[in-house]
Amino acid sequence: MAILYSSHALKRMFQRGLSTATIEQALQSGQVIASYPDDQPYPSRLMLGWSDKAPIHVVAATTETNDTVVITAYIPDASVWDGTFTRKLT
Repeated sequence: MAILYSSHALKRMFQRGLSTATIEQALQSGQVIASYPDDQPYPSRLMLGWSDKAPIHVVAATTETNDTVVITAYIPDASVWDGTFTRKLT
């Protein structure tokens, strides 16, 4: 399994100071907090991971060959997410 990064993900990661190591750690040890089975061209998921006690959200998809494509990554805004960073506030 390879981890691939979309150009959008790389641009956003650079803007947000997120390294590939941080993203890969989130993918390996994080939890899926939302699934998007109808996304195209591949179903995707929103994952919550942690880096030095800071939450990280990663949107990634899995290809038919089991490669992971990172679509975007960001630090969730505490004013938008609950205290666990797993649910958006209404």
